[in-house]
Amino acid sequence: MDIAIGTSILCDTGSPETYLRLIAEAGFTHLHWDHQWDTDFLYSSFEIAQCRKWLRTYGLKLLDIHGSEGVEKQWFSPEEYRRRSGVELVINRVVMLHELEGPGCVMMHLPPNRAIKSTPEDERLLPARVEALRRSLDEIVPALEKYDARLAVENRRNDSFRVIAEVMAEYPAERIGITLDTGHANIDEARGLDRMEKFKDRLLALHLNDNDGAGDLHQPPFYGTLDWERVARLVATSAYAGRPASFELIMRHTPFFVPDVPLAGQPEKNLKDFLADAYDRCLRAAEMIERAGKTARKMQP
Repeated sequence: MDIAIGTSILCDTGSPETYLRLIAEAGFTHLHWDHQWDTDFLYSSFEIAQCRKWLRTYGLKLLDIHGSEGVEKQWFSPEEYRRRSGVELVINRVVMLHELEGPGCVMMHLPPNRAIKSTPEDERLLPARVEALRRSLDEIVPALEKYDARLAVENRRNDSFRVIAEVMAEYPAERIGITLDTGHANIDEARGLDRMEKFKDRLLALHLNDNDGAGDLHQPPFYGTLDWERVARLVATSAYAGRPASFELIMRHTPFFVPDVPLAGQPEKNLKDFLADAYDRCLRAAEMIERAGKTARKMQP
C-alpha cells in the first residue's frame, strides 16, 4: 500500500538524507517534502538535482511539497516587494515539484483567519492580506498551467474557512484545491472536519496527523482524540480518493523522543523505532480509508 510521510520527522532544515534512508527502510513509499516549509529558502537547480539523486538512491517517490508562506518573502504580504518575493518562493516550489515529477500539489498556508481565538491584529490585517493573496494567485496560476501543477491551500488551527471559501469560489478546481490538516481540524473541537465536508470535492492533499485536541502535536494515528473513522469516510468520498495516504508526523511528542537531547542528537535507533511504530499506525489508518472507499462504492446506485 502506498503511504507518504513528511521529510521533517525531527528537523525541517539541513540535509534530509538520513531521514530519507530511515523512511524508506520503514516501508514508506512516498514523500511529502516539508523541509524548509517555513523559511525563505530557495532551492537551486543543484539542490533539486541532489534531491532527485536521494529519491533514486532510496527508492522513494515524491508526492507533494509543502511550500512556505515565507518570512521576509511572504506571498500574502500587503507590502508589494515582500509579496512579489513570496510569489517567487512559491513558484520555486512549483518548479521543484515538476522537476522531481511529483504528481501531487504544492501545499500552502493562507493568512490567519480563525473562527475562535483570532487576534485583533490578524483581523485588522486580513482584508489587505486577502487582497494581496489574490494578486499572488493571479500571478501563480500561469506557472501552475505552464508546469501542469496544482496548489492546495491548507486549513489552519481554528480555521474559519472564510479565506478557503473565497479562494475555492474564485479559482479553477483543476489548479487550486485544499490540503486537509487533520491535526489543525481537531484542535477546533473537530469543527474543522465539519467545514471540510462542504469542500471535499476540492480536496487535493493531506496532512494526516493526530493530537489531543489542544496542541498541534503532529502525532501518528491513534495517539490522540482524532476521529479516524470519520476522517477515513471523508477522504474516501472526496476528490482525493484513491491516492496515497499522506502523513505529516514528528517524533517530538511520542515516547521515542529523548528529552533534553538536541533534535540533531536524537539516537538513530529511536528514529528507527519511531518510524516502525508510525508505519504500523499509518498502515492501519490507510486501510481504514480503503475500507471506507469500498463501502462508499457499494452504496452508490
